[in-house]
Amino acid sequence: MSKVRVVVVDDSAFMRKAIESMIAKDPDIEIVGQARNGFEAVDMAKKLRPDVMTLDIEMPRMDGLTALQKIMEENPLPVIMVSSLTTEGADATIKALEYGAVDFISKDKSFASFGVMKIEDELRNKIKSFARRKGIIRRMPVRKPMRPSAPAAQRQPQAPSKPEATKTVSRGFGKKLVVIGTSTGGPQSLQKVIPRIPANFPCPIVIVQHMPPNFTKSLATRLDSLSKLKVIEAQGNEKLEPGTVYIAKGGNHLKLKRAGSGLLTGISSEPEGSLHVPSVDVTVESIANVAGTDTLGVIMTGMGSDGRKGLQMLKQRGGNVIAQDEESCIVYGMPRAVIEAGISDEIVPLDDIFNRIIFHCK
Repeated sequence: MSKVRVVVVDDSAFMRKAIESMIAKDPDIEIVGQARNGFEAVDMAKKLRPDVMTLDIEMPRMDGLTALQKIMEENPLPVIMVSSLTTEGADATIKALEYGAVDFISKDKSFASFGVMKIEDELRNKIKSFARRKGIIRRMPVRKPMRPSAPAAQRQPQAPSKPEATKTVSRGFGKKLVVIGTSTGGPQSLQKVIPRIPANFPCPIVIVQHMPPNFTKSLATRLDSLSKLKVIEAQGNEKLEPGTVYIAKGGNHLKLKRAGSGLLTGISSEPEGSLHVPSVDVTVESIANVAGTDTLGVIMTGMGSDGRKGLQMLKQRGGNVIAQDEESCIVYGMPRAVIEAGISDEIVPLDDIFNRIIFHCK
């Protein structure tokens, strides 16, 4: 098996060395080039044809966003952005994910804890996973997504010709709540789902996207600007309303609770020690307890298995589950865990997920 070839791009020699030290411990990964600015990054993408690139955002001569757009237009490949946890860094990272970057790592968190095995393992695993999925990068959008036309957003969804068999009897139609869980590849994939749902959609939508603070707010702002639905970052104590999307706040768990005949958002630090904060499992389990039968669960691209336990409980309470198919996933981890556990009712390509959501909630 050939090694995964990586180019590291950063204007800081220390950062280049830090990233190299983190990933070079894996014998299956080879650093084939290091660049100091966007011009060099574009040139190396063309000449070296690496499998994966790490790319800083703020650099002299040509910044990372400009370089990324050129790379994705000329020589598409999986690009991991290196960003700060500031609001400005979050906004820039969301743009990078729109332009085709597959993921990001944070200078603040990752390198303040330099040498922590968990961070090193996660980065190396992602690099190898993205390298295996290199071909899909050419099919991802590299420009800002456009609002769908009204006919496309409102076309009548069709029933699946061959729904997946399940052991649990679920009420498949007339759902009153949708919960979506996603991680790596989620921001750009959500832009192919949420903006295509019509303004008169009758249900609230809850989204859990693995992201740190500031990033989820930037994601909500961007999705809101593209969508007919209202999209907000949940702050707690909001009453769930139809046609509104609530994104779990980075660094906190989102839990739903009953309030009379309605549901309220709740922000919590419990359980502590979760691998992901926010966690799909935590949110979906809370939903299963208060609105299981009335809920449609959707699991999309992401690494790991977060969401499997929660969606299993949701199915036991009478909910339905849609999983994104392998071909359209940036990382086929979270959907795979759900599918292999026999939890999914349907396995759906990314481009048709919005249609299936509308179908189940009509």
